[in-house]
Amino acid sequence: MLPNQAKANPHQWVEMYADYLYAYAITRIGDEDQVRDLVQETFLAGLEHADNFEGKSSERTWLTAILKNKIIDVYRKRPKLATTKSIDVHEEETQFFDQEMNNWKKEHWPETFGIEQEDPLQNKELQVILRKCMQKLPPLWLAVFSMKHVDDESTMTICSELKVSDANFWVIIHRAKVNLRACLQKNWI
Repeated sequence: MLPNQAKANPHQWVEMYADYLYAYAITRIGDEDQVRDLVQETFLAGLEHADNFEGKSSERTWLTAILKNKIIDVYRKRPKLATTKSIDVHEEETQFFDQEMNNWKKEHWPETFGIEQEDPLQNKELQVILRKCMQKLPPLWLAVFSMKHVDDESTMTICSELKVSDANFWVIIHRAKVNLRACLQKNWI
């Protein structure tokens, strides 16, 4: 080990990083029990590989990377294990979109969500509702949407990690957004 290299200090991890890692995972997974397990598994994996910590990043960043990989593993397993409810694509498209104009129907035009306001209480309420709406998505849709819009991953990375085609990715993102929009309009506006 080089003289300037940091050494992982597992004795402080729970106190210093548990809340952050939990908050990171809950927005991506949503199942509190599973998130607790993932955070514990992250600490165990970090402890097992503490000798590999090179100090090129902070411990928090290193532990977050471990957790992120564990979350991706959950995403990979979910579509195989969970059944997703089928959605009638034609009904979805005709409900919201005017096929001739290739745009939203007037009665379904997106409304403002009121998040332009800087009211922290309203933003917190919106986050709670958004999280609940996200949990209603089929597992693969949630994984794709979270990786794209929460983690800011590239389309290529998401397709590679979740083993979906580029075309399938765009269909999933579209359907997830339409479903989230409908859920938010029903529960927030």
